[in-house]
Amino acid sequence: MDLIDRRTLVAGGAVALTASAMGGEAAQAQAGPKSIFKVDAITIPIVGETDVFPVRRIYCIGRNYAAHSREMGSDPTREPPFFFQKPTDAIQNVKTGEVADHPYPSLTKNYHYEVELVAALKSGGTNIPVDKALDHVYGYALGLDMTRRDLQRAMGDEKKPWEIGKSFDHGAVIGPLHPVSKTGHMAKGPISLAVNGAVKQSSDLDKMIWSVAEQISKLSEAFELKAGDIIYSGTPENVGPVVKGDVLLCKLQGLPDMSIKIV
Repeated sequence: MDLIDRRTLVAGGAVALTASAMGGEAAQAQAGPKSIFKVDAITIPIVGETDVFPVRRIYCIGRNYAAHSREMGSDPTREPPFFFQKPTDAIQNVKTGEVADHPYPSLTKNYHYEVELVAALKSGGTNIPVDKALDHVYGYALGLDMTRRDLQRAMGDEKKPWEIGKSFDHGAVIGPLHPVSKTGHMAKGPISLAVNGAVKQSSDLDKMIWSVAEQISKLSEAFELKAGDIIYSGTPENVGPVVKGDVLLCKLQGLPDMSIKIV
């Protein structure tokens, strides 16, 4: 092989290597930026399914039972609905049939239970009419909106946001989701909570001031609702404190019981 052939071969190889490298860089560029670390997806198990429900946002309605509204110092006849949010990673999944350990949170000395129906959305939108709202519901679950009541009240007294009283680790306890196809829409039925066997909360879903459909409609006026949103629909009266060692048993007609132990 003469000198010219060798130079041609070397040049060709260099071009090929350069093209390969450029091709790799182009492929990497087309793949887009990569996350610098992994963040776990927040999901809720679905009864009878291997698939899970991914959670996008957690909405909660405040004071949605008249008696509870009164015990919190409000007049339910004059109040429009109001909402707040919890972070999605506040979710604590509780399996059917288990008594799940629930850690007593930091900073509080007055930790309260609030049993609630939770609606999970499969679709959404803005300005959703009430008569179309339930079309967006995928299913229902039993939930607990746990509350650091002393922190919530202190912030309220100071005219400051009381997020610290509601938005904390494990503060959104929830049982598995039950698809509407299996339960139908839940507009009435007994709901209750017992602490160490003594019933503390006892009411009926039909005593909600704002129905699930109305909640969805009202929320969609302020936010674009989307698949993956869940709504804690309010708690009945007689909320109260728990301490370490207490066992809570939540019941809602049409869904399995849910239980946690404060540890």
